[in-house]
Amino acid sequence: MKYINAAEILPERLLKELQTYIDGEVVYIPKSSTKKEWGADSGSRTFYRERNKEIRRLYKEGSSIDTLMKQYSLAYSTIKKIIYG
Repeated sequence: MKYINAAEILPERLLKELQTYIDGEVVYIPKSSTKKEWGADSGSRTFYRERNKEIRRLYKEGSSIDTLMKQYSLAYSTIKKIIYG
């Protein structure tokens, strides 16, 4: 990450105001744009939501956890989290 000297980019009035709070310290200023949720662009979020819905449906219809583990290649604990979570 590249640091920029605030004196070079901020108006003097704003710089003086900031100095009352953080004189000589380093401050991180986050981007103002909103961050997209995980998997929003790739479609992963939708894929896993649908997969988990299907696992819950199959379990309610009588499939065992062991069967679901083999069918979806997931660990026992993962299937339990999906079903009960």
